[in-house]
Amino acid sequence: MNDNIIQVKDLKKHYAGGGVKALDGVTVDIKRGEVVVIIGPSGSGKSTLLRSLNLLELPTAGQILFNDVNITDKKVNINIHRQKMGMVFQHFNLFANMNILKNMTIAPTSLLKKSKADAEKRALELLDRVGLKDRAGAYPSQLSGGQKQRVAIVRSLAMNPEVMLFDEPTSALDPEMVGEVLDVMKDLAKQGMTMIVVTHEMGFAKEVADRVIFMDEGIIAEEGTPDEIFNHPNTDRLKTFLSKVLI
Repeated sequence: MNDNIIQVKDLKKHYAGGGVKALDGVTVDIKRGEVVVIIGPSGSGKSTLLRSLNLLELPTAGQILFNDVNITDKKVNINIHRQKMGMVFQHFNLFANMNILKNMTIAPTSLLKKSKADAEKRALELLDRVGLKDRAGAYPSQLSGGQKQRVAIVRSLAMNPEVMLFDEPTSALDPEMVGEVLDVMKDLAKQGMTMIVVTHEMGFAKEVADRVIFMDEGIIAEEGTPDEIFNHPNTDRLKTFLSKVLI
């Protein structure tokens, strides 16, 4: 089996007839079990790249191979591949009219055809892992932002994904709630989950990432280990960026 779970080849995403180049030729491989953190200024293409990985954004050109299948091929059933890629957004996207247990079990029962009993057993195990088993009967409106985001993460895990994508998962949280979400993500990393994380949390990138990618103007401007990126940046652009985000 290919050591790379995702291969991105010369990916481009243009808007306004090519006037706006959100992605302008991105090539990158993601290995199984690797934690890759993507950093960069607003508008650099970070979220566009992440959303392109499961075709929430349709690329203008280029290829994305997931488990050696070119998912940009129109003949491919993307929904089957999306089930293997969990995604957590800035906003929690929980169903307000369903309690937490129902939020957790609706996809496994409808898409994976799990029995209600099996889905609930797995959901409660996952909720217990993030300290929220006692909130299974609560509704999203009764939870804090940090609790909702922890539910959003384990809801994705209930689908047994091979990859987890995180699009600035802490940016909508109050500062005191950020830590509890990052702790869940750190535990996932320790367990060997393949993770691609767009974040402004530089401390998380330093501590958890195997590799850090710095994006600017739709390209990968620099990449390396956390030590290389944060302590030995090569480009002036990265040095300027870090001078603004590292206190």
